[in-house]
Amino acid sequence: MNARRVGLISDTHGLVRPEAVDFLRGCDHLVHAGDICTADVLLELAKLAPLTVVRGNNDRGAWADALPEQTLLDVEGIRVCIVHDLAQLRIEPAAAGVRVVVSGHSHQPSISERDGILYVNPGSAGPRRFKLPVSVGELRIDAGSVAARLCTLGASR
Repeated sequence: MNARRVGLISDTHGLVRPEAVDFLRGCDHLVHAGDICTADVLLELAKLAPLTVVRGNNDRGAWADALPEQTLLDVEGIRVCIVHDLAQLRIEPAAAGVRVVVSGHSHQPSISERDGILYVNPGSAGPRRFKLPVSVGELRIDAGSVAARLCTLGASR
């Protein structure tokens, strides 16, 4: 079995950067952790790979109403919980069998592990905010193990 690559993106705020598309191309699955802001973003990303999405605090309108605030994704025996704002996490990850929690909202890319749970925020791939980096991430899942990686994009706007 080959490793599975799950692309992580969040806080696009209506902007799909070519650099983000380049990074995500070839993924087996994509996760968008909210603040999408337009349905066009989802249409663009869905061309690359199957897509799992949650609604962020800036996602409004009929297109966003159907999106869950939190969801679970199982990839090769690894359970991933996706939520936009980590403060809105409505489950106890370990009790739910979750190995990875993916969130957005803060625009700050980060990877940390607490109590055996990997927490990944790919940061913001949308318009630059303050001096925070523009970034995306990925999960590599292979034979029951998972590793996360972040990638800062060379974005100018």
